[in-house]
Amino acid sequence: MAIREIRKDGDPILRKICRPVENIDEKLITLLEDMAETMYKANGVGLAAPQVGILKRVVVIDVGEGLIELINPEIISSSGSQINQEGCLSIPGYYGNVERPFKLKVKALNREGETVTYKASGFLSVAMCHEIDHLDGILYKDKAVTLEMVGIEGEGTKE
Repeated sequence: MAIREIRKDGDPILRKICRPVENIDEKLITLLEDMAETMYKANGVGLAAPQVGILKRVVVIDVGEGLIELINPEIISSSGSQINQEGCLSIPGYYGNVERPFKLKVKALNREGETVTYKASGFLSVAMCHEIDHLDGILYKDKAVTLEMVGIEGEGTKE
């Protein structure tokens, strides 16, 4: 396992649409493991493959309930609405309020190639939407109703 470089806002790869995973092999398993290690080292709750320079539809998420690996994730239903403050490892120093569905149903493959379905609500729903957006070249700031810079002492400055 290895820590990978997290691409920052302005890197063109973050705006590209990722390709579906065709084959789950040892290289993909290594990517999943490296992404999880990178996410944890950066104190993040999610990381998408384009954030580490790979244009594949792969994300890892851990909102404190254990690691979730999603290969070719697809939102199959959503309901409700919530506005929460979001940040992103690719946009350090900023946060913004984003409207997302309160509940989601997501279908994906796991590392064994089996189809899995997750029912998410609250913060997990936000994290899943945020990471799946990355796979389509969308950053949270594109959807933010407000965007603020975090000051050196943690005080926000309106942007």
